[in-house]
Amino acid sequence: MLEARRVSLWSGRYELVADGRPFALWDGRVRGGGGVFDLEGRRYQVRSNLWGSHFELVDQVGMVAAVAERPGRMRWTVQAGGRAYGFQRESWWRSAELLVADGRTVGSVRPVGGLKGGAVADLPGLPLPLQVFVVVVVVTTWNAAAASS
Repeated sequence: MLEARRVSLWSGRYELVADGRPFALWDGRVRGGGGVFDLEGRRYQVRSNLWGSHFELVDQVGMVAAVAERPGRMRWTVQAGGRAYGFQRESWWRSAELLVADGRTVGSVRPVGGLKGGAVADLPGLPLPLQVFVVVVVVTTWNAAAASS
């Protein structure tokens, strides 16, 4: 279980927690819907296009490790390590994003935290950097939608 807890109401920083233990800090204050986080001694950058329809996870040597296409839509994908992961919004009225494989739900990212905002994710089988990327993309998409409404 992975959690993203906003540090404060006015901050774009999130504490990342796995199994109850903080392990990284995501600084989402970088303009353009991206941000940076350090994990296991490596720095990762998340960057997006102007419309927030394409995100990339870039490792410390500048290699693209993952790509998310069309997050925020009813169905969207993440490509990483030669695999495609399918996501879909739980419903038109709910923000939760479901990880779907072979037509069945195998994981999720759900909003938590009331005013501060944040997320809890259960994404079995995904490497930790990819889980963080998915959570960052989802939280960024939620924040952009909230800011535009």
